[in-house]
Amino acid sequence: MRQPFYTYLMRFRAPKELDDATRLANLAFGDSLFPRQSRDFDEISSYLETQAPFYFNLTLFDEIWQDYLEN
Repeated sequence: MRQPFYTYLMRFRAPKELDDATRLANLAFGDSLFPRQSRDFDEISSYLETQAPFYFNLTLFDEIWQDYLEN
């Protein structure tokens, strides 16, 4: 079974923003309401669009999600 998206994303976490994946990882890490156990694109995308306390470009999220599916 595929790991949750949050778990995948945390491998990009870093003190210095290196790229879009690092930025999203750092933002999600600081957000206690981020859906950490989810493997569902629609749930996470909807959260980022409507509930996240930060802004993140959803086109960039789509690219990171595609990498998640390929790994």
